[in-house]
Amino acid sequence: MATLYIFSGLPGTGKSTLAALLSKYLGASYLRVDTIEQSLKDICSLEVYAEGYQIAYRLASDNLIQGLNVVGDSCNTVPESRVEWEQTAINSGAKYVNIEISCSNKIEHKSRVESRDAPVKGLALPSWESVKSREFHSWDSEIISIDTAGESPERSIQKLIERLGV
Repeated sequence: MATLYIFSGLPGTGKSTLAALLSKYLGASYLRVDTIEQSLKDICSLEVYAEGYQIAYRLASDNLIQGLNVVGDSCNTVPESRVEWEQTAINSGAKYVNIEISCSNKIEHKSRVESRDAPVKGLALPSWESVKSREFHSWDSEIISIDTAGESPERSIQKLIERLGV
């Protein structure tokens, strides 16, 4: 049975790095909401709110129905988007796993946010002030939590793979 790996976390925690590494490790489809949203802005000149997520859910469903594992990479900070991701898996006859990536060391997290380059062409990265003030709700369902503070991406993905048992 296909599985949807639903990532969440604030910018700069290592979420996208780990999502991409997991996708490569599993040979899974990789859906990055930032890429979808930036494409809508660039190609269609749209102001984007939830459209990137809506497209990601539909693409995830197409892949899950084909029996392919999918990694969904987004901040996914509010219950509404989390429920939509989970419902996408359920409606596609797939399993899902919620994964929250954090960086508990605020100095390290700030440094990451302030020093990183935009991985998606044209993407405006948030400031540290924007990240600090971003709404982020606690999960209501079971999650796998990975704290990347003081860890290399290689060690963090090892921990995640061990926790997933894949």
